[in-house]
Amino acid sequence: MKKIKLTILTILISTLGFAQSKNAKDLSKENLVVDGVCKMCKKRIEKACLKTKGVKSASWNIETHNLSLIIDPTKVQLDDIKSNIAKAGHDTFEVKASDESYALLAPCCKYRDPEVVNNHKK
Repeated sequence: MKKIKLTILTILISTLGFAQSKNAKDLSKENLVVDGVCKMCKKRIEKACLKTKGVKSASWNIETHNLSLIIDPTKVQLDDIKSNIAKAGHDTFEVKASDESYALLAPCCKYRDPEVVNNHKK
C-alpha cells in the first residue's frame, strides 16, 4: 500500500513539473531599442508593453535604451508591441511615434531634443 501511494505521488509530481516546463518553453525573450530619457519614460514604455495582451514582462533600461520582454508569441507579435510603444510617444528603430503622440510627452521626456538629452546626462 505504501509503495502504491509513493508511486502515485511520484507520477503526480513529475506530471506537474513537466507541465510547468512546457509553459515556460512557450514564452519568448525579445529585446528592442526604445528611445526615452528618464524614469517617467521608463514607466510609460513598460506600461504600454504590459497593456498589450501576450506580454508577460517588460523592463526598459534608461542608460542603454534596451527593452527586455518576455512574451507569448502565440498571442502577440512584436509589431503590435512596437505600435503600442509608438502610440505612447516613443520611437523604436522600426516604428516612429507620431508627432501628435510625441507632443503629449512631458517636457523632460522630449528625447528628440538634444538639450533635454544633455540635461539628463548631467
